[in-house]
Amino acid sequence: MLIKKIKIGGLELKNNLFLSPMAGITNSAFRSLCLEGGAGLAASEMVSADSLKYSSKKSFEMLKVSPGEHPIAVQIFGTCPETMADAAAHAEAAGADIIDINASCPVKKILRSGCGAMLMKNPFLVGNIITAIKKRVKNPVTVKFRVGFTEKENLSVLLARVAEESGADAITVHGRPVSRMHNGEVNLDFLNKAALSVKVPLIGNGGIVSAEKAREMFEAGCAGVSIGRAAVGNPRIFSEIISELNGETAENAGDCDKVKLLARFLILNSELYGEVYGVIRARKLVGYWLKGIRGGAELRKRFMAAKNLNEAKSLLLQYIEKGKSL
Repeated sequence: MLIKKIKIGGLELKNNLFLSPMAGITNSAFRSLCLEGGAGLAASEMVSADSLKYSSKKSFEMLKVSPGEHPIAVQIFGTCPETMADAAAHAEAAGADIIDINASCPVKKILRSGCGAMLMKNPFLVGNIITAIKKRVKNPVTVKFRVGFTEKENLSVLLARVAEESGADAITVHGRPVSRMHNGEVNLDFLNKAALSVKVPLIGNGGIVSAEKAREMFEAGCAGVSIGRAAVGNPRIFSEIISELNGETAENAGDCDKVKLLARFLILNSELYGEVYGVIRARKLVGYWLKGIRGGAELRKRFMAAKNLNEAKSLLLQYIEKGKSL
């Protein structure tokens, strides 16, 4: 059976399909919908440990966890073990069930600061960060990295062993190298080698857009899979994959169902940021949400011009009512 409960440290999760952390996307509103949609674990946007050190109000806001979004991993990034340990303690106090260390972000701005995937060049530092955090928090600690920097380079075995020896309770590996960002096929062979090298759960990530892609990662030895961009616009992808892998007929969301979920996201987003800024922030995701649906391009164009929650919500409700009569 591919879909099953999984234990990370002392925390047992209802299934092994996780929501990946995504900057600017996996806020409280989106996490809540993905957990409702079947995810066994949600993840926050990555939060800067240095920003927390200097009391950034925005960063502390990003740590907040609402009662309805457990279990949740809060992801932090930085280079100093002590500062990362302080950030982990703040995250745990804010409600995080798991502390996740970002050693995978390929964005140039993050790499230039020595954070994200740049940590992969210094396994010793990765180990020290994990050790420092483990000493400060009670909850499980995980780390995410990539298979390497270039297509032929496999750093994942060494990094996985270092992470496990340093006390990581689970490891997530993005199956693409840094050079490929989010494009191209994942390297299942590298993922398999990493999974076989450790005893803690290894979670596969990258390009999981269907039950078949999830199956490939499970068959490569991954104990779980982490889904990112495919969940944007379809928070129910988790339950769809669960149904298919369990041999059941998946009930895929129709066009009106997707727009209804978008309307719910919009309301939740506005509760977080206010009725104007909540709509502005939602614009970043609306293209994903409406991609492929009937009349989606025109609806997106009109949505982008909406100035507040009432205007945006009215557009979506009109689409739903029109769809009912077709």
